[in-house]
Amino acid sequence: MNADQLCGLLAEPSRLRVYAAVVLGAATPEQVAAGTGLDAAVVTKALQRLMKGDLVSATAADGLRADEQAFKDAVRSGRPEREPLSADPERDAVLRSFIRDGRLTHFPTVPAKYRTVLEYLAESFEPDVGYPEAEVNRMLNSWHDDHAALRRGLVDHGLLTRDEGVYRRAS
Repeated sequence: MNADQLCGLLAEPSRLRVYAAVVLGAATPEQVAAGTGLDAAVVTKALQRLMKGDLVSATAADGLRADEQAFKDAVRSGRPEREPLSADPERDAVLRSFIRDGRLTHFPTVPAKYRTVLEYLAESFEPDVGYPEAEVNRMLNSWHDDHAALRRGLVDHGLLTRDEGVYRRAS
């Protein structure tokens, strides 16, 4: 079930109340009706719809049970397949920790991780191309608002060279 189907099942207030009652422990339609204040016919209709949608199940031994896992499953099924940031799984894990939606969320404090992130950002610059400082700032600003710290880190780690205001990717 996807998120739209899940929301559709619970969009009707009576179904939402019935589902909530089952989550909170109501094991029979009578307990659901008592807990929600809904008419028995409304409860029965809502339970039928929730069972058809596999959000609620019923057994003779346990009574009504809610499938709370459906929410996690719906969220997971709706996620787009993520492109790795690196072919190396260890490097990819580091980059995923700090880069979201093409932006650096925060600076790593562990030097090796900081170096990994800087190496990745350095790949934005073409080899053998000179970039004026304003262009470097613009490119780094697309990664993080503190472009000056990134520029300084790239130069300090030898990933970019600076000569008379022109920056080049180190080879």
